[in-house]
Amino acid sequence: MMGERALKAKPDSEKITINLGYVDLGHIDLLVQDGFYSNRTDFIRTAIRNQLERHRATAEKSVVRKRLDLGISHFSREQLEAVRDAGETLEIRVLGLAVISADVTPELAREAIASLTVLGTLQASPAVRAALADRIS
Repeated sequence: MMGERALKAKPDSEKITINLGYVDLGHIDLLVQDGFYSNRTDFIRTAIRNQLERHRATAEKSVVRKRLDLGISHFSREQLEAVRDAGETLEIRVLGLAVISADVTPELAREAIASLTVLGTLQASPAVRAALADRIS
C-alpha cells in the first residue's frame, strides 16, 4: 500500500484543440462511420503520425542541428543546485517534455538556467515559469 497519500498520475499526452471546416469534419465522420477509424481522435492521431513519419528525416536533422534533447528531460532541485554550486548555468533545449521539479524555487531556477527552449511541453510551477519568462524561447 502506498500510504494515505494518493499519487496523482501525470498524463503522457497533452490536449489540444483544433478548428476544422464542416466539410473536412464531415469527411472524417464518414470514414469513422464506415469503420476506417474508431472515432475522430483516432483519425486525427493517425493523420498526425503519418505526417510526422513523412517528415522524419528532416525533423531528425533539425534535432541534431539545433542540439535538442529528444524525449523527456527532468530537472531536479539537486541537479540544479549542483549546476549552480559549480558556478555554471544550463542552456536547456528539449523536443518533447521538460519537467522542472515542483521543489525548485524561482531563485534556484534563475541561478541555474540561462535559457530554456521547449518544443513540446514545459511542466514547471507558475512561479518558476514567471522567474524564467525572459529566458524562455
